[in-house]
Amino acid sequence: MTHRYVIRSFFILFALLFALCIPVGEADAQDSKKILSIEAYDMLNTVPDTYLIDVRTRVEYQFVGHPYKAYLLPYMFWTNNFVKADKKQGYQLSDKNKSFIEEIGKVFKKTDNLLIISRDGTRSALAAKDLVGAGYQKVFDVKDGFEGSEFPTFDDANRHKFYRQLAKRNKIYGHEHRRHYGWQWWGLPWTYDMDPKYIYPPDLKPPKKKKK
Repeated sequence: MTHRYVIRSFFILFALLFALCIPVGEADAQDSKKILSIEAYDMLNTVPDTYLIDVRTRVEYQFVGHPYKAYLLPYMFWTNNFVKADKKQGYQLSDKNKSFIEEIGKVFKKTDNLLIISRDGTRSALAAKDLVGAGYQKVFDVKDGFEGSEFPTFDDANRHKFYRQLAKRNKIYGHEHRRHYGWQWWGLPWTYDMDPKYIYPPDLKPPKKKKK
């Protein structure tokens, strides 16, 4: 009787542990890994089938510059809508590129190591989430971005707010400027050169011939 009870208890315990493990695995599969630019650059140099995807807009890629050999696949586009707000004024970004996942699929495999970079990590986080949801298995969000976040910045929301208020009140030079972190800050190679090999695929289609 005791022997049967031990065996039965063992199977019950095993079943419970198995059930608990399933959700954890599913949760992990839904997250991309966050890395810094210097880690991304190291992966590009050491890990096979690793590619850097720049999800900024065409204008940013061309005129702000971009990491060397970074593929341009915009997650959003600039619009002509200029917004006047209390704190921030400027042209708006569009909703996400509806063809983003489709265009990624034309260039990369779902088993490739995809390093996603944006200006400061905001758009890259959204793009990485969508890619994981679409079944891409090895997605890495370059969280410090190409230009880095606005200065100063802290992970703790209260410290972030407090020191930014001090910087603004004291008119600190460089307040709200970028390049205090990110790909450029690390001194990693970047360029203004526009190599067709890395340009957004729809932009490379030959123009339609005009009918005579």
